[in-house]
Amino acid sequence: MAPRQKKPDMLYFAYGANMNTERNCHKAKILTVARLPDHKLSFYAHSDIWDGGAETLIPAAGEDLWGIVYKLAAMDSDVLDIRQNAKQDGTGSYFHTPEDVMGIDGQIYSVLVYKKAALGNAEQPSDEQMADIIASAEKHGLPSEYIDGLKEITTKKARYPVPMKGSMEDFLKNFVPCEC
Repeated sequence: MAPRQKKPDMLYFAYGANMNTERNCHKAKILTVARLPDHKLSFYAHSDIWDGGAETLIPAAGEDLWGIVYKLAAMDSDVLDIRQNAKQDGTGSYFHTPEDVMGIDGQIYSVLVYKKAALGNAEQPSDEQMADIIASAEKHGLPSEYIDGLKEITTKKARYPVPMKGSMEDFLKNFVPCEC
């Protein structure tokens, strides 16, 4: 029997709330700030975690979606799939797809990004959700023009304390440690 091959590390482009390294993959190696050309951050359907629109990226000619490129170990990418409810068969809330992003260092990075599997209706993000996204964008040094654009997104007040911690989050913290 041939030895099992180790799953390779992956490059992941985090945007929006997934840039929060204190909540998501805090041990991952950040390679660079990068942009995904001709895309933008948008919010569709409902996120119980944030009591606002669930974030995703959508095509938008002439716009750039900024984020950070992480290098993730194979186990960490599996944990991230669980956190995002991403399923290979397409039945999850999100799926990942390959994209090329441009790092601020001028290098092209072939990465995976998470996109919503079904958009649903547009919904405003909560105030707290956007504050989290903006804080992460500032922490990672995303361009000030991009951050100014984030600040212009119309938000709504959450009806309950967010981000909501749920049973999946507890499960992941207690049983599937993220070493990313």
